[in-house]
Amino acid sequence: MYENKSVNIIQLFPLSIYRTKIGLTENERNILIEETQDQKSKSKNPSYKTKTGTWTGDTQGFEFLHLNKKFEKLFSLISLAIKKYTEHLGINNNKINFYYQRSWATIAKGNENISPHQHKQSHISFAYFLKKNVNDGSLNFHNEALPNEIAPGLFLSTSDKSPSKDYYKSNFFNARSVNIYPKVDEIYIFPSKSIHSTSPNKTDEERISISADISIITKESENIENLITPIDKWMKF
Repeated sequence: MYENKSVNIIQLFPLSIYRTKIGLTENERNILIEETQDQKSKSKNPSYKTKTGTWTGDTQGFEFLHLNKKFEKLFSLISLAIKKYTEHLGINNNKINFYYQRSWATIAKGNENISPHQHKQSHISFAYFLKKNVNDGSLNFHNEALPNEIAPGLFLSTSDKSPSKDYYKSNFFNARSVNIYPKVDEIYIFPSKSIHSTSPNKTDEERISISADISIITKESENIENLITPIDKWMKF
């Protein structure tokens, strides 16, 4: 709970986005940048990418970066950040195992962007910014619930032509989305179910990020119904 006594507002149920610096050197980042650029040059489904869509490695045959030796240090450091994030949420890390499902690079240039979406098949996702210009666009999180929308449809975009735009002024209490402007070497960790997007790259320089989907699996199965059971107990058929 966050209480702002100056305006008599109590904020409940916040979405927590974990942000930190990973700590790769410029030389280490450059090696990974070259690797992602090489992957893009070897795209296996080039027709899948739209004119304004960001290049995404998971659609082009490069969806397991965590198995790539060049990315070993990066994912080792990210793993530590993931566990700090779950600790912040009050989760007992000793009771669960963490698994990278898939991981990939994204490369945006010019007007390219990623539309609002969520990763329903996993529990935790992140965006790590390998190459970033301060003017090349934002990482955005979208609020479908709109818990403060006291009348359905009231909080339309202020840029919308609907007359309702004259009935309120945008702020954090009624925002349909929030834009974040990451810096190089920063990672943003969040629940996979969170709807997120990127705004168009406003420069001709590449914006390169690394993303992954992570599943948490319980180490014990007794009396636990809301987590996936240990994988070593599964039976393939």
